[in-house]
Amino acid sequence: MQTLETITAFRAARADLTGSLGLVPTMGYLHEGHLELVRRAHAECSHVAVSIFVNPTQFGPNEDLARYPRDLPRDLELLQAAGVELVFAPAVAEMYPADFGTYVEVQNVTAPLEGARRPGHFQGVATVVCKLFNIVGADRAYFGQKDAQQTVVIRQMVRDLNLPVEIVVVPTVREADGLAKSSRNVYLDPAQRAAAPVLWRALQHAAQLYEQGENDAELLRRALHQVLAQEPLAQVEYVSAADPHTLMEIEGPIRRGALLSLAVRFGATHLIDNVTLAARADSAA
Repeated sequence: MQTLETITAFRAARADLTGSLGLVPTMGYLHEGHLELVRRAHAECSHVAVSIFVNPTQFGPNEDLARYPRDLPRDLELLQAAGVELVFAPAVAEMYPADFGTYVEVQNVTAPLEGARRPGHFQGVATVVCKLFNIVGADRAYFGQKDAQQTVVIRQMVRDLNLPVEIVVVPTVREADGLAKSSRNVYLDPAQRAAAPVLWRALQHAAQLYEQGENDAELLRRALHQVLAQEPLAQVEYVSAADPHTLMEIEGPIRRGALLSLAVRFGATHLIDNVTLAARADSAA
């Protein structure tokens, strides 16, 4: 495994590879969700590269950039064991030199949900991901479904800018109690960690109502709120029943493929999760 810190060095190593390349972009502090992306990339590509970069442009002024968990030696051990061939771990100055002045802004799908509460977040995400695609030259890039809005934004950017990379979205990896794997879970104290699976319980409850025939979007949003309200430590930031492509809230009947998502704060820790509604066995809705 080669660990490369400069764009020039990475491009030189990339040029030596033949066959397809899969990229797993990360901010490090790796967990089983990241490793599942690596496994999927291995299954579909000749070679696998992983980027580790805590991207400052996607953090707001009052967010957790300074305390975001980092452990590069541990990450590299995990990637070595997983058979990753190239790791790109640049410094901030390598990605954003002093005279940097170009940003990628994806409109519309960045406005609701996380975009509404984190102004500028998706501009930072789109910019760094676009840069990574240009640097790495991957055939496929792998992202987790947990960050559902991020995947919609990146797919939109790839379509709009005609970027030659296929976006592969991999199902969310969960703890035994249903909590979505996330680097930020380390922030939770024991009481908050015990409470956090309420996100998944709420999503399961609403999805079950849909399976039983409920198709009113507002009633499903209320069902999410009702379950979350049972957990005193949960501070609800939003619940959503939205179109999976535009992320606009659905009013009236909901259809298969709709995205149920939510964001909940436990103390200072912001957690997100989602589920996509499948087709019901008794309905073409």
